[in-house]
Amino acid sequence: MITLHTNFGDIRIALDTENTPITATNFLDYAKSGFYNGTIFHRVMDGFMIQGGGFDGSMQQKTSRPTITNEGKTGKTNKRGSIAMARTSDPHSASAQFFINVVDNDFLNYKSETTNGWGYCVFANVVEGMDIVDKIKAVPTTTRMGHQNVPVDNVVIEKVTVEE
Repeated sequence: MITLHTNFGDIRIALDTENTPITATNFLDYAKSGFYNGTIFHRVMDGFMIQGGGFDGSMQQKTSRPTITNEGKTGKTNKRGSIAMARTSDPHSASAQFFINVVDNDFLNYKSETTNGWGYCVFANVVEGMDIVDKIKAVPTTTRMGHQNVPVDNVVIEKVTVEE
């Protein structure tokens, strides 16, 4: 169990190490190293998702480790409360950033091994704290430093704890 301790409250998540071993281990390694401590949810879109894990409170992107292979074809779907890896248009470009789906986002699911078909790998689920996620999704947002949908006031992952 992993807990994201935010300035809005705690979000507890369970990793799916069985179906997404590469992705879950990658996230766990970042969590254990303290990488996520002090990062913000830098992209918040009510009706879609909240994204974090890559920027500090000054909107400076943190240096992450090498990217990982997309395990999206495991069949896990981007349903409300699921957590997936964020990435660029390259299907295998995920590193540290992740997002929590605030609604069912079926269009993000794996369809085929093509550039547009890989989807976004779901590797975890929120098990407690969707009320906190719902508070975060409703914050006012703006454009800051070239990024859209940035909360006006920082939504901070103050620290992450791992229970083994």
